[in-house]
Amino acid sequence: MSIEVYRDAWGVPHLRATDPEELAFAQGRVTARDRAWQLEVERHRAQGTTAAFLGAAELGWDTFVRQARLADTARRCLERLETSDAPTAAWVRAYVDGVNDGLADGASRAPEFAETGLAPGRWEPWTPLAVWLSTHILFAGFPTKLWREQVARRLGEEWTQLFATDGPGTAGSNGWVVSGERTASGAALVAGDPHRFIEAPGVYQQIRLACPAYDVVGLAVPGIPGLAHFGHTGSVAWAITNAMADYQDLYRERLRRLPDGGVEALGPEGWAPAAAHTETIEVAGGEPVVIEVVETDRGPVIIDGDGGPQAPGTGGDLSGSDASDSDTGSSDAGVWEAVSLRYPPRVTGELGFGVLPALLRARTVGDVDAAVDGWVEPVNVLQAADTRGGLLHRVAGHVPVRDRANSLRLVPAWDRTHAWAPEPAPLPRAEVRGHAVMANARGLAAPLGVEFAPTHRAARIGELLDASADWTPESTTAVHTDTDNPSAARLLTAVERAADGLSPAASAVRERLLGWDRRMDAESADAGLYAAVRGAVVRRLAGHEAFAALREPAPYPELFRPWLALGPRVAFALETLLTSGPVPAGDVDRIVREALDEVGAGEPPAAWGVTHRLAPWQALPDADDAQWPGLAGDHDCVLSTSSVPGWTDRSARASAARYVWDLADRERSGWIVPFGASGVPGDPHHRDQLPLWLRGELAPVTTDWQNLTKEQG
Repeated sequence: MSIEVYRDAWGVPHLRATDPEELAFAQGRVTARDRAWQLEVERHRAQGTTAAFLGAAELGWDTFVRQARLADTARRCLERLETSDAPTAAWVRAYVDGVNDGLADGASRAPEFAETGLAPGRWEPWTPLAVWLSTHILFAGFPTKLWREQVARRLGEEWTQLFATDGPGTAGSNGWVVSGERTASGAALVAGDPHRFIEAPGVYQQIRLACPAYDVVGLAVPGIPGLAHFGHTGSVAWAITNAMADYQDLYRERLRRLPDGGVEALGPEGWAPAAAHTETIEVAGGEPVVIEVVETDRGPVIIDGDGGPQAPGTGGDLSGSDASDSDTGSSDAGVWEAVSLRYPPRVTGELGFGVLPALLRARTVGDVDAAVDGWVEPVNVLQAADTRGGLLHRVAGHVPVRDRANSLRLVPAWDRTHAWAPEPAPLPRAEVRGHAVMANARGLAAPLGVEFAPTHRAARIGELLDASADWTPESTTAVHTDTDNPSAARLLTAVERAADGLSPAASAVRERLLGWDRRMDAESADAGLYAAVRGAVVRRLAGHEAFAALREPAPYPELFRPWLALGPRVAFALETLLTSGPVPAGDVDRIVREALDEVGAGEPPAAWGVTHRLAPWQALPDADDAQWPGLAGDHDCVLSTSSVPGWTDRSARASAARYVWDLADRERSGWIVPFGASGVPGDPHHRDQLPLWLRGELAPVTTDWQNLTKEQG
């Protein structure tokens, strides 16, 4: 082999090889050496085997992954890929070979293996596909349909979409492309930042992949070959955000047990056999757990009424049965209810991995456009620009065509109205005029989804971009770091109304808020004051008698709690609930006055960054919680750092990376991740990028091989 590994000043790997397969091997190997613990956690998460070394707390995830058939779906997709696109399948295998070659070395440097007693395992050719599925299976937020079901049944049909929002369980992003006539260089810029749950090590890996066929820098997903989301080939650059499309369905299933132990499911043609088998989940420090895995003609059963026969109306009634279902056989003895999940890769056997090498070879936006025609999951809004002046703004992915009700709530499996059409929906695109913004708001992808982000981030980015026609990579950071909070306006209006009957201390709080500049800066005491009042309002609204029925726990697995808890739902729908909903306007005004009184009577709130601190997910939590810094920004700021107002100011979701791709000069591009290039504690590059990330700065993209350091061995 002729693989060469170079590093820049931040430890970012720059890889050079003689051909794409050898380069894929190099990418797998260097990722295993830098991120062995992360890779093994992801492999186990994709297989549903995390409880075996992390304990019983992971049982919910492992159960879901197995019941959703993620590993089996990955195997199917690889088999399909080997038949339809053998070169890409070989490329994926080369990456896996590289991972397996580097894992032992990487594990020897990672103390987590010794701490848990975990030995590095072996990656299979389908493992990257399984990792991709497990990373994105909850991306579209299908559990929101469970929430709407609860709202409809407990609060009323008219309130089903009252809480519509891009809530705490959803991944989002900012992204924008600026055409050459609005930049200082005359060439386009592509910039943005993906908003994901922050994990340590980070969910994105800066890397460069170079061979005679291409030379690309970008942000890789550890465990996945190539650069799926963000890349710059020198002549074309691309980036994505979550389109907020709805492409996964939940079906209300009727199941019954046969005398031989088998299972049947009620479908449009009557009772039909369902595939069923048991699996055993090993649990560190506990007894193994046996689960049943059932799959109907709609899809895998992910919520089961205790896995056995129960009549509707008892503990097995999970999915909202009513009297109108009486002709479906739901009253048969031994029938129980369940919920199945239908998602495109399980149905089609396609995951879109053929797009990955095609993106690396792209030279123009036309090449990128043609490549992402094959994309499947998740559904993204994609932007691209090239050195010829080409611009691209489109949706990519697989969205099934089906009845509108499928997108809103659970639908009956026995009603053929809810079947999928053979062909997916057409995907929207738009012309770029000056600039285009993507920030998860209703817009380009509106026909494909139900719930979108408020327009705040998108409108604010557009406003900032309109203010200049001389954008540079350096000035773009001012957009990344903007802390104006437009979503505060409605609460501030309610605060302004609350002039009467306040204590002197509450009146002082009110006056400070009305003079506040609306910026969620970390050092701002007024931002901390606003957050305290907002939290008090949210808690009181959630405690209002109008929502009493929604405070009862939903009969669904704990894994879906982020989508089903009333408090976070109220927090993220606060703007709507202040002006509409079942809480009377007079009660809303009273709640705001009480919140002002509460905050005025207590200790003065600290500056925003004192309580709004980073809270990254780690497979093995760090005992030193005090190490995590305070943050600026808020959920609806361009600098999006999400907490759950009313319950915690800690931020688990923020910018998992930031980037600006310069089409005039790739070396003027910049990128940053929250921590560093290495996942190994104690490595110089473990968290060396965190200070820059906190300040909103970008590390330089270095492409001159002479300015890189070659690794030996």
